[in-house]
Amino acid sequence: MARKTPEIPGSSLADIAFLLLIFFLVTTTMDIDMGITRKLPPPPKEDTEIPDIKERNVFKILINKNDRLLVEGKPGNIRDLRRQVKEFIDNPYNRENLSSQKTKQIKNLGTVEVSEGVISLKNDRGTSYEMYIKVQNELAAAFNELKNELAMQKFGMKYDEISKQEYINAVDKAIPVAISEAEPENVGG
Repeated sequence: MARKTPEIPGSSLADIAFLLLIFFLVTTTMDIDMGITRKLPPPPKEDTEIPDIKERNVFKILINKNDRLLVEGKPGNIRDLRRQVKEFIDNPYNRENLSSQKTKQIKNLGTVEVSEGVISLKNDRGTSYEMYIKVQNELAAAFNELKNELAMQKFGMKYDEISKQEYINAVDKAIPVAISEAEPENVGG
């Protein structure tokens, strides 16, 4: 008489498969997407006149396809970019090669010097996303540091710690974030 081959119960296989699935879901790491946390301005109205900006008030940053920086026409370094942007925007000694300042009366701050500077960022189509994000982070950090310094000077606390919206609005008016991004193109190597 021939012996029957024992069958493996199907229910325990389903349990094992489920446990393996849970194991791989728990132990697998997933990359976190990087992004830019900046609110884009609304599109301009059709009848909006484009403001005339003096050459002095434009800080030019170019990123080529090899992820190299050209800052104000000279080779630049990502480690120096934050300091250079802060110096350009702040211009405490009113130097002619940095942005001009306009005296404004702002509620809760009094009379302050407001920069008329604009950061112009242009990159090559071949620029890596990682380098683009690094530059964006340095630009954001420069403006954040300037806002923190003003908030500490006027209110004795960092910009992020301010709870009154009117104080936040005052600091935002005193240090406007003016970053202009041109359409990517082939800017060279």
